[in-house]
Amino acid sequence: MPVLARLLEAEGIPTVVVTMMPATAQRLAAPRTVGIEFPFGHPFGMPEDHRTQRLVLDTAVRVLAGASGPGTRVDIDLEWPQPRGEAYKAWQPAEPSPIVAMMLNRN
Repeated sequence: MPVLARLLEAEGIPTVVVTMMPATAQRLAAPRTVGIEFPFGHPFGMPEDHRTQRLVLDTAVRVLAGASGPGTRVDIDLEWPQPRGEAYKAWQPAEPSPIVAMMLNRN
C-alpha cells in the first residue's frame, strides 16, 4: 500500500495508509500512516463494531487533513477485544489455501 500511496500522491491525490505494520509503511515511505495493532485483515476493527470503526476512520481523516508533511505517523492505542492467539485462529480458514498447502508440503 505505501508504494501505491506514493504513486497517487505523485498525481496530486492525498493519501493515508491505515495499517497493522506502521513501521514497515514508514520504511516504504508512506506519505501519511495510521498504525493500529489489530489482526491482519481487520484494520478498522471487528464487524459491526461501529465505535472502533468510526475512531479509526476519524483518525485517518484527521491525519489526512492535518499532517504537516510527508512521513506523518499516528498510532491508535486500542486492544483487540479477544486474546491475540484466539484472534489469529479465528480469522484463519479451516483449510489452507492451495498455495499455503503446497508450501506446507515442501517442508
